[in-house]
Formats: sequence, C-alpha cells, structure tokens
Amino acid sequence: MRPRLRGCLVGVAVAAGLCLTAVAVLRPGTNDPAPPEPAPTRTEIVSERRLDERRLELTIRSRALDATTKVRLLLPRGWESRTDWPVLWLLHGGLDDHTSWTARTDVEALTRGTGVLVVMPDGGRCGSYSDWWNGGEGGPPRWESYHLKELLPLLEARYRAGPRQAVAGYSMGGQGAMLYAAKGRFEAAASFSGALHILGPGVPQAVMAGTAIGCFGTDWKRIWGDPEEQREVWRAHNPYDLAGELKGVRLYVSAGEGDLVEDLANRAARAFAGRLEELGLPVRTHFHQGGHNHTSWQRELHRAYPLLMSAIGARPA
Repeated sequence: MRPRLRGCLVGVAVAAGLCLTAVAVLRPGTNDPAPPEPAPTRTEIVSERRLDERRLELTIRSRALDATTKVRLLLPRGWESRTDWPVLWLLHGGLDDHTSWTARTDVEALTRGTGVLVVMPDGGRCGSYSDWWNGGEGGPPRWESYHLKELLPLLEARYRAGPRQAVAGYSMGGQGAMLYAAKGRFEAAASFSGALHILGPGVPQAVMAGTAIGCFGTDWKRIWGDPEEQREVWRAHNPYDLAGELKGVRLYVSAGEGDLVEDLANRAARAFAGRLEELGLPVRTHFHQGGHNHTSWQRELHRAYPLLMSAIGARPA
C-alpha cells in the first residue's frame, strides 16, 4: 500500500495536482466511454443534507470547477434567528477533503458554544487553493474562483453568513488561508504547518515528489507551471511574496519539528514570519515540537481560536 502523508504539506508536496487524472467511464454493455456531463451554466445547489443538529452538507455544481463539489457547514445554535453570523472557514490539507476537520479533530465541540458559522469546503486532493495555470490556458479547476467568487456569495445569500469572516487551515490549507486572506476578504487568518514560502529551498522539489506520490498521473506543472520558467505565476501564489497584502489582517502562524514534512513546513513558516516582521506587520507565532498530523493541528486550532473569534466579533464559550 502506498504510504499517505496526511494533510500533505503538499500544498507544497501535493499542491501539484488535483488528482483529476482522466479515467474513462464506460457505458454498460459497450466499449465506448460515456459522454461527459455538460458544463454547468451557473453555480447552483444540487442537494442539501442535514447530517445532525449542526452538520449541514451541501453539494454544489460549480462553473469554476466545471464539476460538482461538496461543502460541510457547522451551524451555530439558533442559526435561523439571524442573517449575519460571523464565519470561520476551515481549509483542509492535501489528500484530505471537506469531512476531514470534523472527522479528525474536535472542531464540533470547540465551536459548539460560539456564535459562529463554520464553513469547511472541499479544496481538491491537490488543488492548492489556486486557479490552475494549465499551460497558460487557464480553465478548470479554478479553486480560488469557486471559493471566493461562487461559494462565499452563496453562503451570504442563502446560508446566513455575515461579512465578518476568518480563515484557517492546515498544511495545503494553511497556504490557502494566507492566499485567500491576501485577497482582502478575511479579517483574520491562521496557518498550521502551511507551505508559506513555495519558492523556499527544497519546496519546488517537494511539489514534484508529492504529486508523484499523492496524485499519480497528474502533471505537477498544471498548477503554477515550472518554478523557473513561470516564476511570476509561482510568486503570485506565494504567501511570502504576498505578505504585504496582509496589512490589517490578524495573523497566526505555527509549525512544528518532528518529521521531514513538518520540518520543511517549519522553515517555510519561519521565512514567512520573518518577511512579515520586515514589513512591520504583526503576527502571532508558535513554533513547537510536533509532527505533520491532526493531533498538532487540533492543538493549534485551539491556540488560534480566541484570536480568530475576536477578529470577527464572536465569543468562544
């Protein structure tokens, strides 16, 4: 069995591919592939499924992805009583999905007494929270466009999300949290073991290796191109290079030491924090002993939680 790097710093390592390797689906009784589904003409809700009192799972047909995708919500107590709940986005790491936060951490218990709407979208196995370069042609998958231009307005229009929002993520999702915060839509951002300097020593090589392991068959250059030939594309998706856009955002950055993947994340996080310091931008950091795993990320979410909630006007119980 192929070893699996949980959460894969592969926003680095697995950043390189969404694992959208083409697989032909055959029509029953024939050797002909089934025709592809027509591209969606608009973003729409395909289904809503209430899993329990708080968990609501949505299936969404996205134009930006040219596919259906899922998002899990944790509803605050009394959700129907107001239309402007503070929002916390939680982004997963490489090889994980929209269920990982609730399946592998105590986020349900942590947020139960807080008046906050928790949003956990799918970001692709190796999506890197980016609109893919695709050889300069663009096109799907466009994860950033889906999350910020389709899902976010949909949540505000139909699911009682207010304008005050924070974002946090682990590994690939930590990189995504800082990328999205640099767009100006979030008041606070937290990265746990995130790839915050994708042009740092050893990181581009980790992209190639992680793609080969985690998203077999996907060309790693589809996301941002070659790190030398398309260097400006890489810089446009590098939190280190976008640090100046985070002025006014409350920031939390953490990474551990304990395994090869986490050590790489640690170096990237320290470089990013150093860049913020050079720019005179405040950041709360926690560099610790711990591996690249959900035990560390749950602990770091607890540490960052008061800062995130304070920034959006929600109060932890």
